[in-house]
Amino acid sequence: MTAAHVDDVQIRQLETMDDAAAAQLADVLIDCVDGGASVSFMHPLAQTKARAFWQALAADIATGAKIVFVAEDAAGIVGTVQLVLNLPENQPHRGDISKMLVHRRGRRRGIGAALMRAAEDCAQSRGRTLLVLDTVPGSAAARLYERLGWTYVGTIPDFALWPNGGLTPTNFYYRKLA
Repeated sequence: MTAAHVDDVQIRQLETMDDAAAAQLADVLIDCVDGGASVSFMHPLAQTKARAFWQALAADIATGAKIVFVAEDAAGIVGTVQLVLNLPENQPHRGDISKMLVHRRGRRRGIGAALMRAAEDCAQSRGRTLLVLDTVPGSAAARLYERLGWTYVGTIPDFALWPNGGLTPTNFYYRKLA
């Protein structure tokens, strides 16, 4: 996969999950959780737990079950998104988008949109015609997906916990690829 650029940020696909990438991705994940993002983890999120999450993806990256894109600026990894391709055999035409995260230092620079375009282009190049994701209603991520043309499906109440506790709903979206 060729790299793309947004301002001073490079978007690229991770070929492997080395210790340096896992540490930087852990910092992005911790920042998002600290900022209140409901992304599967509770606050406070320990560096060791965050790093272990990313290191556990090494096998999936190696087999192509998950494609991980990163956005890098002069300070290192500032954002990421996952394209999940390892789905049941009756769903070879689709993929899931997961862990679309942008560190607060990189927000409002077009990084999220660039990461999503990279994931969508990759999915399409691998013959996927449908993508699915979920996010918190009213969040910056929900607004981004809607701006990018994703179709809102519905909301499930009390779907997950906020990082500091309390239930949050989630919105589901899909995107048909040409």
